[in-house]
Amino acid sequence: MTDMLHDIDARAQAPFPGNLGNVVARLREARQTWRGAHWRHAEHGAFGFPARRSLDRIMGVLCAALFPLRLGPPELNPGNEDAFVEATLESALSQLAAQIRLELHYSDPAATADRIESKVQKIIADFSLALPELRGLIDSDIEAAYAGDPAARSVDEVLLCYPCAIAVIHHRLAHRLYRLGAPLVARIISEVAHSRTGIDIHPGAQIGRSFFIDHGTGVVIGETAIIGDRVKLYQAVTLGARNFPLDDEGAIARGAERHPIVEDDVVIYAGATILGRVTIGRGSTIGGNIWLTQSVPAGSHVRQAHPNLTIAAHAGDEDHVAR
Repeated sequence: MTDMLHDIDARAQAPFPGNLGNVVARLREARQTWRGAHWRHAEHGAFGFPARRSLDRIMGVLCAALFPLRLGPPELNPGNEDAFVEATLESALSQLAAQIRLELHYSDPAATADRIESKVQKIIADFSLALPELRGLIDSDIEAAYAGDPAARSVDEVLLCYPCAIAVIHHRLAHRLYRLGAPLVARIISEVAHSRTGIDIHPGAQIGRSFFIDHGTGVVIGETAIIGDRVKLYQAVTLGARNFPLDDEGAIARGAERHPIVEDDVVIYAGATILGRVTIGRGSTIGGNIWLTQSVPAGSHVRQAHPNLTIAAHAGDEDHVAR
């Protein structure tokens, strides 16, 4: 035992691993291979790359600016919230501009600094002017969650506790940035919400007013999905692509309209999977665990045939079949 402990102690004191130089060189080769294959060199250039941690922090600050008395610091009151919102937006928008600037340099390394800066300022200006409208959209989502869930005691509880609130706030802001020309920053923001809530909404998805995801875990909404007003989804719903069209070179064609259209006043229950560019007509109800790859007209009720259930009450008793 003493010899064994001595060997362990000796190994602990020895440099480990001893061939880091070789590892570092091979990692450099791997990076160079990747960059050469994808024509991306801004990772190691003068401008860097948008940072997920920074965008996570920026989103927290923007949420506080949108809902100062609920998501801001506890010392706020109606008398000083305007001053807080103004100071908060000045800081958050400046930081957001820095992240967008990094994206634009990354995506267009040949662009001049003046051209990049002009685009950054336009994106930030348009985004800031849209914030009151986005606040109104988010309010409609919060109210829809309160109206649609008997377990909710108040709209404040929805805002503070419901994962759909986090996911939808992030999506509303990310979608506007996506449309304004910062798709990578928008995608990082959506992935921050995804990691927190288990709700995966691509920032390209178009979503109408009064949107509610009940429970939410496992929901997936693809890039080209279009969702109307007053739509309600339950957990584990997928609005996905059925297949991926290819271009002339055999690569996946990007930007094709491949996800469902869900019209106004539709309810989709837990576990339903809807794939492809199909249309779910207004006022329809899609039952749980449905696999749907075709359009349905307005007012449809889509459900599975009732399965036969076998219930064994006690050992030795006859099985009972429920139909």
